[in-house]
Amino acid sequence: MKKIESIIRPHLLDAVKTALQEAGVTGMTVSEVKGFGRQKGHTETYRGSEYRIEYLPKVKIELAVPDELVEPAVDALIAIARTGKFGDGKIFVSALEQVVRIRTGEYNDRAV
Repeated sequence: MKKIESIIRPHLLDAVKTALQEAGVTGMTVSEVKGFGRQKGHTETYRGSEYRIEYLPKVKIELAVPDELVEPAVDALIAIARTGKFGDGKIFVSALEQVVRIRTGEYNDRAV
């Protein structure tokens, strides 16, 4: 079992969700987050005044998947979320020790 965490642009969420479902992912957790990477925010002008936007809005997607779905899920994320510009986001893959479905008490692959 692996946990995949991905930070993506908010407007790509629906397309990413569809691509992940087509890759075999059955569930995900989505959070609205703010942050910055190498671009360190940007400057916007509003009514003639400049404002520094340091934390950019992003979406964080968390998936728990069996080992055989890691590559298809990561490939789907890359295919949809990549624009080739700064701020496309990141994907983190880490091992999961154990997963338990609270309702049924099922473990690991059966819990996902």
